[in-house]
Amino acid sequence: MKKIIIFSFLMIGVYAFGADTIPTVNLSLSAPDTPEQLVTSLNLLIVLTILALAPSMIFVMTSFLRLIIIFSFLRQALGTQQMPPNQVLVTLALILTFFIMEPVAKESYEKAVKPYLAKEISYQVAFEKGSEPFKAFMVRNTREKDLALFFRIRNLENPSKVEDIPLLVAIPAFMISELKTAFEIGFLLYLPFLVIDMVVSSVLMSMGMMMLPPVMISLPFKLLIFVLVDGWNLLTANLVASFH
Repeated sequence: MKKIIIFSFLMIGVYAFGADTIPTVNLSLSAPDTPEQLVTSLNLLIVLTILALAPSMIFVMTSFLRLIIIFSFLRQALGTQQMPPNQVLVTLALILTFFIMEPVAKESYEKAVKPYLAKEISYQVAFEKGSEPFKAFMVRNTREKDLALFFRIRNLENPSKVEDIPLLVAIPAFMISELKTAFEIGFLLYLPFLVIDMVVSSVLMSMGMMMLPPVMISLPFKLLIFVLVDGWNLLTANLVASFH
């Protein structure tokens, strides 16, 4: 049956394009004849590499890393297992990332993308100007201690301004700074729910109900308190405000 279907599609193609004009795909590799062809091939390779690394760049150069870690800590502190699901947490973190990074992306577009599309600057200059707002955002949210660490590793002199900080230094420093901040906030989120778990466990032990899992009793109380204090609103407001 599959052979019949494939043969039918081939016949339709022959009828539509003509017997002598069947489209073909050339996947052969050949050496470039001119330097211009080599530059074009390298540019295409760079573009494809950037597109492949785009999801990773969202992790390392934006607020996404801090948000997704804190949301994961919150779910574990509540003890709700897989609720909210991973897709919901990732989507929420992405939406908040777009909201937080919108001014930065707009500035990058005005300084780099718009002039480049108007053919006023080259793509090298566009890359430098486009990365400046993101680098400034990362530096504002990075501890000086983390920046100094990578400057010492590279044996670089201390910068006098943000423009002097290399992008390859700002990115790893921003990542470890975000990890520390996210773990600190996660610890603070754990504390009230940990108190509830301890109280429930103590009450159950005093009543001699040691066979009853404390999580089954504490979970409704944790959810109730989280809803009563409007936890999502408070958490989102403080997370957005935590970025400079």
